Amino acid sequence: MADTENSKSRVLIIGGTGRLGQRFVRASLACSHPTYVLFRPQAANDLAKVDLLISFKKAGAHLLQGSLDDHESLVAALKQVDVVISAMAGTMVRNDILQQLKLLEAIKEAGNIKRFLPSEFGVDPDRLVNSIEPENPVMIDKRKVRRAIEAAKVPYTYIMANCFAGIFLGGMGQFGQGFIPSTERVSLYGDAKTKVIWVDEDDIASYTIRAIDDPRTENRKVHIRPPANILSQGEVVEIWEKIIGHPLEKTQISGEDWLKTIEGKPLEIQTIISHAYEIFYEGCTTNFEIGADEKEASQLYHDVKYTSVESYLKLYV
Repeated sequence: MADTENSKSRVLIIGGTGRLGQRFVRASLACSHPTYVLFRPQAANDLAKVDLLISFKKAGAHLLQGSLDDHESLVAALKQVDVVISAMAGTMVRNDILQQLKLLEAIKEAGNIKRFLPSEFGVDPDRLVNSIEPENPVMIDKRKVRRAIEAAKVPYTYIMANCFAGIFLGGMGQFGQGFIPSTERVSLYGDAKTKVIWVDEDDIASYTIRAIDDPRTENRKVHIRPPANILSQGEVVEIWEKIIGHPLEKTQISGEDWLKTIEGKPLEIQTIISHAYEIFYEGCTTNFEIGADEKEASQLYHDVKYTSVESYLKLYV
């Protein structure tokens, strides 16, 4: 279903006031897509969210009140658009991933959605089936949503964006140490030579919006792997040391010792530790070749000028 005044798809963002969702809204508007933002009635009680919604409206977005718990409002919103991007929370702190099954039911009823991008944007959950315990519940739920989408034969695109720069680069890969890199010390995972993929969240949004109208990405996995950002933790630390002009005090922790830190921790923390092990020791973002039926975003969209690790780190000085 095409907009009569604009050949670009009309895009609905679910979770548009979230950290990644608001980037999707801005990227969609920047690409001249008619952009719609679904917001819950409860947002009226959150001044920061109200301010953000008003800023979206000033920029040209359409605001639609609705909720995943209000099926009729959801179907009504869906009938106004062509593409749905879900940016619902999928973290160990808050996991709303399975709420998307309600969204899928509404998409099936609306009958007009030509592309659904569920909340993915991290590592590929289908490649973490045999991950160490405790398995990340977000990955389990993402697989359930994928299988439901495929069974419903709803056109989809899955975006794997790997490690968010704001979380991983900002913390230099450290967990629980804040989101500004230390100028004094760093803990290294093993020999710190395992390759990791680091991606600016604004770049994730840019690549995602480019994919929504691309027939090459329909019913495909799209991996965001900016070539200059495939770097080990050790290489990232070296870049940071060059920027700040002096070496950091380094502590090395073996994989065995890292896993021992799970003992006695709450399940949420155990899951974070096991997920970090998959990234920094097992290399789950880079230890596979992209399949013939999958796509890589930087190869599809050469004109997107992504942010390098070095450029991103310079923001902190």
